[in-house]
Amino acid sequence: MVESHPLERVEPVLLIAIGGFAGANARFGIDTIIAGDLLATFLANVLGSFALGVLVYDSLSRGVVGSNARLVFGTGFLSSFTTYSTFVLGTVTHPEMALVYVVGSYGCGFGAVFVARETVSWIDQRASKGHIGGN
Repeated sequence: MVESHPLERVEPVLLIAIGGFAGANARFGIDTIIAGDLLATFLANVLGSFALGVLVYDSLSRGVVGSNARLVFGTGFLSSFTTYSTFVLGTVTHPEMALVYVVGSYGCGFGAVFVARETVSWIDQRASKGHIGGN
């Protein structure tokens, strides 16, 4: 049995922490730039849905994005950038907007994943024809 080096177990944690730090700062930036907590949360969650969709569909197709990058961006960055708890808090604290906010957030989030799937498919098709990344 080959024993792994301790740094091999630490590396994923550090990658996730780096991504989480960057994601939390990006989210703070959106909150600072956009006045209105519902709009900022909505935008962050829809953008995060698109980005996560790209990562997932890439891994299902060609897998161009490596496992370390998926840890940094998917698990680290996007988990800090998007937030379900703030979404729920916004829904509870703005009952007059709750139905529109929930339906709009879920609808646009799933729509963003669909657009991500189509985007990855389009990029894959262009790359296979030599239009992207060719020598």
